[in-house]
Amino acid sequence: MLIQPGELLSTINYPSDVRKLDPSQLVQLADELRQFIVDNVSVYGGHFGASLGVVELTVALHYAFNTPSDQLVWDVGHQAYGHKILTGRKDVFHTNRFYGGISGFPKRKESEYDAFGVGHSSTSISAALGMAVASHYKKENQKQHIAVIGDGALTGGMAFEAMNHAGVANSNLLIVLNDNCMSIDPNVGALKDYLTDITTSHTYNKVKDEVWNILGKISKFGPNAQEIASKVENSVKGFLIKSSNLFESLNLRYFGPVDGHDVTHLAQIFNDLKDIPGPKILHCVTVKGKGFALAEKDQTKWHAPGKFDKLTGEIHKKVYDAPQPPKYQDVFGHTLVELAEKNEKIMGITPAMPSGSSMNIMMKAMPDRAFDVGIAEQHAVTFSAGLATQGLTPFCNIYSTFMQRAYDQVIHDVCLQNLPVVFCLDRAGFSGADGPTHHGAYDIAFMRCIPNMVVSSPMNEEELRNLMYTAQLQKEGAFTIRYPRGNGVMPNWKTPFKEIPIGQGRKLREGGDLAILTLGHIGNYATEACHMLEEDHVDAAHYDMRFVKPLDEAMLHEIFKSHKYVITVEDGCLQGGFGSAIIEFMADNGYTSKIVRLGIPDDVIEHGEQHELHHECGFDTQGIYEAAIKLLEPSGVLK
Repeated sequence: MLIQPGELLSTINYPSDVRKLDPSQLVQLADELRQFIVDNVSVYGGHFGASLGVVELTVALHYAFNTPSDQLVWDVGHQAYGHKILTGRKDVFHTNRFYGGISGFPKRKESEYDAFGVGHSSTSISAALGMAVASHYKKENQKQHIAVIGDGALTGGMAFEAMNHAGVANSNLLIVLNDNCMSIDPNVGALKDYLTDITTSHTYNKVKDEVWNILGKISKFGPNAQEIASKVENSVKGFLIKSSNLFESLNLRYFGPVDGHDVTHLAQIFNDLKDIPGPKILHCVTVKGKGFALAEKDQTKWHAPGKFDKLTGEIHKKVYDAPQPPKYQDVFGHTLVELAEKNEKIMGITPAMPSGSSMNIMMKAMPDRAFDVGIAEQHAVTFSAGLATQGLTPFCNIYSTFMQRAYDQVIHDVCLQNLPVVFCLDRAGFSGADGPTHHGAYDIAFMRCIPNMVVSSPMNEEELRNLMYTAQLQKEGAFTIRYPRGNGVMPNWKTPFKEIPIGQGRKLREGGDLAILTLGHIGNYATEACHMLEEDHVDAAHYDMRFVKPLDEAMLHEIFKSHKYVITVEDGCLQGGFGSAIIEFMADNGYTSKIVRLGIPDDVIEHGEQHELHHECGFDTQGIYEAAIKLLEPSGVLK
């Protein structure tokens, strides 16, 4: 079903069409754009509340600025649906996040209007500042550079680093602060309280009124605009005697707060700000989910609700006749509480993903022992290290893709000091529709090369519980447990805890023709492939290695002594990953078996359902089966 846009939106294909409108038409365009997003996401799914919250902001930005010549950078990017619709992708918007369709995030190769590819937070100011400095260097001083960043993303360290630089850089940079008190979950920390103070302070509101009274006159002064801008700056500082301004202290001219849903006023403000040189910040107050009552009321639930009835608000969920396996993240969340009830040293840490990682279960049950530290992965790791120095056992729960941002801290602050921090990496492997910015493709490779580190992956829910139980018994050294997004395979998953000897794998199936070695949940494909091979009279052994570091060397000696043909399967990058570790062992010990590695190739894999991407990369059930047949064809084993 192709969703039809409203009367005015149907005439808009690019921002140049938006700029032809009369200012009085902007409200209608914003209303139709919001409805088009609601109509599409309710049918096809995707991120929801974030894009609804910036509809007016999006329209005003493209109305006031000459995009794509003016550079517009969206932080994270899940709020950029309106931007995509207004920049030539309205007719294909229904393919958003589907395999082969457009990306759910801004992407440079997808559109010239996507000035910078994003997916992780807190990068927009750095990128836009780089563009602004480049424009100044090339004497393209007429260009505007805009970074749109949320108050959640502003908690990330990179944002502060960039603002610190922007204050002294010779650049034409506008930072638009989209302040809605939310990222995916409600924001935490002192910055949230500071921004709340600004939006409620009589002092700041008096500043706002004075600023806009002056700004409204700027366009009339022509060459004297800079003098007026100076008066604006002085008026701001004059009213801030009672309360220092964080942004002003960084040498960023601060304007606001303003209503982020008054589209005509926003367009006027942006036009005025173009005439003020140097780095500046506009503080816009918005409501995540604006215009859809249920999304405004429960902003976390409606961040990405899936398909729903736009009239009743009922979220469509599959109905099953029998109990279904739980999500791995929920097994983690409930198991962590279960362990913490027995071990008072256990603490939980997550960087702004309590609901996404199910750390919220422990935060509710034990609020004094579970911490959301904001979008600050580096801090999360070193904070965990600090806890560990005091004899506590921190479970630091971070998405695999976000752990990349804290790699230095993993090495220097945890492993070099041999501290017992447990890293639980959610979303390992393919993340699905979120695409390459969110795929957890590299953690096996980058974790296994660090000293004082155990790297493991469970094949099912029982194994996840047992690995968590084993990890909290360790007195020193880091312990990584990686598991995928989505459901496991065991409806009855709450099994008694068992300690797993570090580095010990499992033989799941005997077989003499071929050995299939797997790591993690992806091993369930191999189980099915073995059944298919059996129908072709191929006797395949299956080993769930469980650990990539340390490897089960006793089991590997047994495998290579008895098998000429070996296949390794992983949902991680082939370079330096699990298969590479097996080949290293084989070479170091003089074995000459013929080995085929299946995993994520050295390429950027786009978005799609997990099973679609597994099939594309050739390590789903069919891919494992075909690799085995191809490997054995010259051997005469096949009959």
